[in-house]
Amino acid sequence: MEKDKIKIRKFLSRFFRKRELLDDEDIFSLGFVNSLFAMQLVLFIEKEFGIQVDNNDMDLKNFSSINSISQLIQDKRVA
Repeated sequence: MEKDKIKIRKFLSRFFRKRELLDDEDIFSLGFVNSLFAMQLVLFIEKEFGIQVDNNDMDLKNFSSINSISQLIQDKRVA
């Protein structure tokens, strides 16, 4: 799970260059996120972790922090 967080943090750092994100920090509340970023994030998750993000998964709470993204990935691997 920690390796996943490292990959997620590295991806997010391209968009949040001047900010060190905490694992539980809500990236949407920071105001830097737009719809293009959201699509890039979903595509990154699918490609990097080899999972399919379904319509049922498309909830902001699943993508709001490094922890929540990591948990989504873990849940999809188990399913």
